[in-house]
Formats: sequence, C-alpha cells, structure tokens
Amino acid sequence: MATGFLAKAASAVTLPVAPLYGAFLSYMIYHPPRRPHHKKPADLGLTSTDVNVPLDGQRGRGLHVWLIPGDTGRVVVLGHGLGLSKSASLAQARLLSQAGYTVALFDHRNHGKSVADRASWGMSDRHTDDVVAVVRHMRSMEEYATARIAIYGFSISTFPSFYMLKREDCPVDAVVFDSGPALELAPLFRNFVAAGGVPIPGPLGTGPSRSVVETVASSAAVAMLRVQWPPPVGGAYERTPMLFLTGERDTMIPASGVRALAERYPLAEVHTLPDTEHLQGIKTQPDVYTDTVLGFLERTLKD
Repeated sequence: MATGFLAKAASAVTLPVAPLYGAFLSYMIYHPPRRPHHKKPADLGLTSTDVNVPLDGQRGRGLHVWLIPGDTGRVVVLGHGLGLSKSASLAQARLLSQAGYTVALFDHRNHGKSVADRASWGMSDRHTDDVVAVVRHMRSMEEYATARIAIYGFSISTFPSFYMLKREDCPVDAVVFDSGPALELAPLFRNFVAAGGVPIPGPLGTGPSRSVVETVASSAAVAMLRVQWPPPVGGAYERTPMLFLTGERDTMIPASGVRALAERYPLAEVHTLPDTEHLQGIKTQPDVYTDTVLGFLERTLKD
C-alpha cells in the first residue's frame, strides 16, 4: 500500500516535466541509440558486398548497404524496423537469396552504419528519401539497370516504404510489408512508447506522468513526420501490387489497422498470420510466410 502511494506521489511531482520528456522521446524515436549489427550475411552463409549509397545534402557517409548478388533481373530492397538495423532482416534476405533474388539490405539514417541526421522535421520525406536513394543506386548500376525491383519494409519503416510510391520518378514493381503500415498514425507511436520502444525512467513511467509522456511523444512524433496520410488512391497506388503481412496478435500495429489501410488500394493483398505478434511471422509461421512472400514476388517480378 505504502509503495503504491509513494509511486503515485512521485508521478504527481514529476507531472510538470512530463510534457518536456515526451517531446524529448519524440526526437529519440527517430534518433535512437544505435544498435550494432548482431549478425552479418556471412553468419547465414550469404556472400555480400558493403556499399555506400550517397544521400543528397549529406557529406561523406550515406546509407550502408549489404548487397547480396543473385538474378540481375530481379532485385528486392529490404529495410528494417525502427530502432533496429538491417541485421534484423537477414532471415528474410536469406529466403530471398535462396530463391535467386538479388538482395540489397540497407540501414536507414540514424541506424546501423548509416549517416547521422540530426533533423527533427520532415521525417517522412527523409526516411522516404532513404528508400528512394537505394532504389536509384541499384538502377544506376549497369547490371541492374533494367531489373524489376520490389521494396520490402518492416514495422514503422513500412510507412516510408509505402509512401515512396508517391515518387513517380522512382517507380518500383511491387511492395511487401511486414507488420504495417496502418491507416492511423498516432496509435502506433503511442503503442511503440507504451511497449518500451524508448526509455521512460522512474516516476515518469507510472501514473498520470506516464499518460502525459505517451500522449505528447506520440503526438509530437506524428507532427515531426509532416506527412499527408494516408496517401490518396491514384498513380502508382493503383498500379503497384502490394502484399501486407500482419500478425493476428500484433499489438504494436494491429491487423485491423493494416486491413483498413490496404482495403483502400485495388492491388493490395492482406495475409493475417495466426498466433503471430509484431514482426514474428517468419518465426511463428515460417512455411506460410515463405510461400506467401515468394509466391507474390514470383507473380509480380516475373518478366
């Protein structure tokens, strides 16, 4: 009883600073502590080359890419979840490589070995620029100049992977999304904060202070995107085949929100994986996951 009373009292005392900390967390969402690559392609028996993809407005280091060669006519560009790195997508890279595809895994800015970008505004365009830069770089290489290219996004990074279809000067042939995107933006950021995606220390993590921290962080994170969401139907959103993989038990980006977004677009397919949490489909339903992804790519990237 006493412990609970003290926790509530401490939360009340910290309430005046909760909005400030929430604003700080919104910045951390896009600028997380870097996680080192916990695995490399060689650990999964994959041969790769390190590539630096330049970014407009950034000097020196750009986006760090692992390029795993395969069929020069079929390329899949893989991102990763927020706060992670491209090593988190190696399992998907292996199944694609084994199926013969060329795979390009990249670290988003402020992640892995890619460039640091201290900006806090227009984050949607910046992360979309990452995806576009890798696609354009692949097309600038002679062997991949005429390749059919698919984008493969994960979790919150599915949003820029989806939004890049607005870039009519950088067309792709198909898109695959694992655990996102969804129709509404604010709930996913609140879920991300609530799930411990960013640290909330001591009294700020309980009672009324926590509620304020989560509300401010999620609202500010949405504002920092400066994005029109969802993208209007038309153009590439009518022409591009889309595969959405969502987990039945995903509490970060629930399946209902993914379906609500996908149903707006005529070439979207949604596959709900039973008994599956966020980003866990390749582990919980490996056969269904593999068959669904490879079947979709075989249909959409064929000559």
